[in-house]
Amino acid sequence: MMNKYLSYDEERAPKVRAMFSRLARRYDLVNDVMSFGMHRRWKRQTAALAAETGPARWLDLCCGTGDLAFLARRASPGASIVGLDFTLPMLRVARDRGRRDGAAVGWTQGDALRLPFADGTFDAITVGYGLRNLADPEAGLAEMRRVLAPGGRAVVLDFGKPASRVAGALYQAFLHTMMPAVGWIFHRDPETYSYIPASLERYPGQRGVQELMKKVGFADARYEERLLGTMGINLGQAPGP
Repeated sequence: MMNKYLSYDEERAPKVRAMFSRLARRYDLVNDVMSFGMHRRWKRQTAALAAETGPARWLDLCCGTGDLAFLARRASPGASIVGLDFTLPMLRVARDRGRRDGAAVGWTQGDALRLPFADGTFDAITVGYGLRNLADPEAGLAEMRRVLAPGGRAVVLDFGKPASRVAGALYQAFLHTMMPAVGWIFHRDPETYSYIPASLERYPGQRGVQELMKKVGFADARYEERLLGTMGINLGQAPGP
């Protein structure tokens, strides 16, 4: 049966927005619980990879509560950072965190498939666990490529698909057991987090995202794996001038 927060038609965006609006208040706590805190390390590594090109203008796309945007500030001191998300409750949490920490990040609501920025606006783009939620990941990558300046880099962190059959079976068993339990404990709705394994069914994973990046014009598209391939970090460069 299809997860109530997942569809592959015009209802995809409203359903995802409704789910993340419900998750916003406890989102950071639940991420720590379900990843045993490891998501923080993967996000630090994602920010560090994006910062290697020395970006001055940084977009954290599908920014959620702002983890990667705040890490961008540390990875690239002096960078101008924008966090964009289409879910207002998530942005409210991010803004509150930024006010408490004194973080100079510009927050904006927007659609990742229709970015409100001119071509070549950014030198680095990060996406943490957001590409999988887009109605059209290829179109999202094309938009990222459009707003990336020549020589800039995009780095995408998301759930992966292990090449090993054994690792894949263990991973699926964990997701189908742990995620509904987490959803019930924290939100009294198992489908909020059983959405994750459901959304992975059609998501292309790290190897598929690499091919999509090449297709939309990224150069040097590649990926790195974490935790036996259960997490993937995809990287792509905008061709230089």
